[in-house]
Amino acid sequence: MIIGFYVLSHKYRWLWLLLGSYYFYMAHEPELIILLIVSTLVDYYCGIKMYEAKKKSIKKSFLALSIVTNVGILFVFKYLFFFTTNIEWILDFFGTELLNEQEVDSYNFNNILLPIGISFYTFQTMSYSIEIYRGVIKPERHIGKFALYVSFFPQLVAGPVERASRLLPQLKTNIKIDINNLKQGIIIMAWGFFLKLVVADRLGIYVDEAFRNPESPHSLSLVLGSVFFCFQIYYDFSAYTSIALGTAKTMGYDLIQNFNQPIFATSIAEFWKRWHISFTQWLRDFIYRPLVKNSRMPRLIAVSIVFFVNGLWHGANWTFVVWSLLNALLLVIEIATKPIRYSIFDMLKLSKKLRELLGWFTGICLIILTLVFFRSPNISHAMLYLKNMLFFNSSLHINILNNYFELFLCVFLILVVQAIYYYKGNSKVYELFTERTKLAKYSMCLAYILIIVLFAINRQNSFIYFQF
Repeated sequence: MIIGFYVLSHKYRWLWLLLGSYYFYMAHEPELIILLIVSTLVDYYCGIKMYEAKKKSIKKSFLALSIVTNVGILFVFKYLFFFTTNIEWILDFFGTELLNEQEVDSYNFNNILLPIGISFYTFQTMSYSIEIYRGVIKPERHIGKFALYVSFFPQLVAGPVERASRLLPQLKTNIKIDINNLKQGIIIMAWGFFLKLVVADRLGIYVDEAFRNPESPHSLSLVLGSVFFCFQIYYDFSAYTSIALGTAKTMGYDLIQNFNQPIFATSIAEFWKRWHISFTQWLRDFIYRPLVKNSRMPRLIAVSIVFFVNGLWHGANWTFVVWSLLNALLLVIEIATKPIRYSIFDMLKLSKKLRELLGWFTGICLIILTLVFFRSPNISHAMLYLKNMLFFNSSLHINILNNYFELFLCVFLILVVQAIYYYKGNSKVYELFTERTKLAKYSMCLAYILIIVLFAINRQNSFIYFQF
């Protein structure tokens, strides 16, 4: 793909990337490319019509068409079964039913495929329409280049969610081959593969075992399972983002950084500013600010709505909603108690570093607790897990895999990765390689190959965020 990109002249590169992106998407479920094309065509058409419209009412109509189309696609393919199941439960509670058993079987709600990356590309195209409506950007007239913006293969299936104002101009730039871009991109991709194959999937083995048995009498093993899941989902998602950023970088494109050392955040608010940055910015700009500014909605309600959408976006399950709303509650409590906490800190004369350390420890512990809902298949499972995790017993058993070496390796890898992120951040990891002597670089390449060969986990696990 990359070789073809540089071999072709700038005039035809967009077509090469578009065809490659569509092939990449169709490799999973070919027929679902229709949804991607529908979303692309509708937003392309609505964007032009909104820009040309003289009346605000007409602009609103085309904006509504764009949003209804994308949300409609999401609803049918991601939330229809969830919606009908909950309606059925409510009606059953009142002694009636929406569909009988034969009708449920005939509709085959369970057999509706979840198109890979649907939550990402629908939200990306909606941002394009909303920004044209607001007058922030002008519509893209070249339908092929707009289609490429929607389907750009490095970030198509799991983000980051790119804004048109940021990515479209890059796709039009005549990029010359740059050895530094190639090196940097390959290093970032290699880092992503390491995070996924060696670290995240290894942590996942312990996490799966811990969450498989929420009734375990070994509280510490459940605690460790929840801690490991926090790092697993971070490294798994960060791995895909690194591969996406690295792939784009080899072609001279810069995608937005999706993480900024979230584990080192010293508060809940700071954590959400550093985690899944492209999506949290989307929620802020297109839901939170309009709610607060236009409807003058109280911030508490606006925050609750934003986090409800955040939870539902992650999956058609109440566990995601509860996880997200718990974070909203923690955020509100954190903001509301800030004056009291600062008064106590002043009274105790705590230093800034100690305050930050307390904020970090409290914040990460609370984040880990809420993630139990994210990982659990249902609410009752999560509650049982939390109950047995928090009510400590005398057992100190944590080696549930009966392999102390793997347990030690998991902890060691977490410490290594976090040390690298502490000193280099998420965006400068490649400097660990580029700033070395030639001999050191050869040694690092050899060490990397040996690590992948000896320690990579071969479970054929897809990335966690592929399901969203």
